[in-house]
Amino acid sequence: MHATDDAPPPEQSLCGSPGWSGDPQIVAHESRNLALLAIHQIILRVGWIFKTESVIMPAFLDFLAGPHAGLLRGFMPLLNRFGQSLPPVFLAEWLQTRHLKRRALASFTCLMSLVFCVLSLLCLVTNGNRFPWMPLAFLGLYGVFFVAYGLYQVSFGMVQGKLIRPTRRGFLLLQSTFWGALPAMFFAWFFLSDWLKRPDGGFGLIFCATAVCFFLAALVTFRLAEPRADGDHHSEPRQRGNLADTLHTLRQDANLRRLVVVAMLFGSSLIIFPHYQAYAREELQLRGLHLMVWVIAQNASVGLLSLVVGPLADALGNRVTLRAVILGSALAPLYAVSLGHISHGMAARLFWILFVTLGITPLVLRILVNYTLEICEPADHARYLSTMSLCVAVPFLFAPLVGWLVDTIGFEMVFLASAGLIVLGGLMTFGLDEPRHRVRQPEIGPLGTAGENG
Repeated sequence: MHATDDAPPPEQSLCGSPGWSGDPQIVAHESRNLALLAIHQIILRVGWIFKTESVIMPAFLDFLAGPHAGLLRGFMPLLNRFGQSLPPVFLAEWLQTRHLKRRALASFTCLMSLVFCVLSLLCLVTNGNRFPWMPLAFLGLYGVFFVAYGLYQVSFGMVQGKLIRPTRRGFLLLQSTFWGALPAMFFAWFFLSDWLKRPDGGFGLIFCATAVCFFLAALVTFRLAEPRADGDHHSEPRQRGNLADTLHTLRQDANLRRLVVVAMLFGSSLIIFPHYQAYAREELQLRGLHLMVWVIAQNASVGLLSLVVGPLADALGNRVTLRAVILGSALAPLYAVSLGHISHGMAARLFWILFVTLGITPLVLRILVNYTLEICEPADHARYLSTMSLCVAVPFLFAPLVGWLVDTIGFEMVFLASAGLIVLGGLMTFGLDEPRHRVRQPEIGPLGTAGENG
């Protein structure tokens, strides 16, 4: 909706919107904070390319467990999502009442770094030897990492929600993602081309690089200009933060209920992430340096797509953008299926394009967070983010079953089923509210009860 002559311009109308406090102290430092948050995520992105979930991490588990590791790979999405989802539910209100959100953000980023320090030491000490206990040790550390990452995501969402207005969050996504992709690709090409040739796969050095980058990203957050008084820490938490709180939040907001259904359907695309590189290894005999090509292709795709997705979200809203990126994410499993119907040699040469199509998936998660921040009051950011994250985790209960199905019936049927669920999720976005209409029309009611009015 366009602003009329009687309405304030978009930037002004959003300064006091339900999605942002508009505190004068925050407004004065917004540009600085936006730049620092972008730098923080750029460094984080460089570290992340060395632990890409669709390539490096499942390849490391396959290295430890050997052939037919589909069932163990199936536990990776389960640990990933529930680590991200359950702890934030119980700690959401505690996080919301922190005087300085940046301290929580820095702490959880440091914990992420610590996990990869341990993984790196484990690889370097064992010197490429694979012991029977190592796959389970890896999965345990993998789960701990995603507990830290889940709390990091809520903390970052609260920092962003507190310091950056809704119409500049897409710009932050563009800056951090596009400019993060460039150094990430360079470092991946420069280092992985040598490390992946090592007899031990180079995983010790790869994980060390991740740990260093995450630690540097944590240091940046201490430079954020964040006022202590943001209005939500003067009172005691309304609820302690538990599963009953999550159910209460869902009962109160019909639009949030629709959103979590959309997110759960999209979650099927995340469940199959670890199986793409297994498909390449088992069906096309691709491994080694191909891993480097795939992570570079995926990161280049994320960077280029952010040039479109970020401005689109700021200009047209996160609802329209969410619909576009979810439907676009169905291309990856459909493309994987199509490779099975051409010659083996041609499929091997074209497989890298699959990771170009996967570049849209991280952007879906960012837009989901940004949309969630817009449909609630700032004091409810942590509760809404943790509620959405927990509900997204529900389909991940089936991740081990999906891994078993891959070993039993093959990749094609699993990929087709995932594509169908993703498309259904995209179509369901037509039932979501557009929060920016409510910003321009305050008489409709507060966003926290939007679903009941819509």
